[in-house]
Amino acid sequence: MILYPSVDKLLQQVDSRYSLIMLASKRAHELDQGAQELLTDYDSVKTVGKALEEIEAGEVTIDPDNEEDLGSNRPVAK
Repeated sequence: MILYPSVDKLLQQVDSRYSLIMLASKRAHELDQGAQELLTDYDSVKTVGKALEEIEAGEVTIDPDNEEDLGSNRPVAK
């Protein structure tokens, strides 16, 4: 169960739970592979938690050109 950030706050940034999970998963994989962290301070130590925090902060969004095919698009850092 996700306690922080709350699902309600996350869904203000992304239009569906499915999109949220796909976006967070892709960003967590990027972080696992050494991608630069976008925030200066995180509450989470795990990459999935960090990805969710970045989404809540509006630092990671879905690429609008590929939104219909979320399974193959890449998260876009602002």
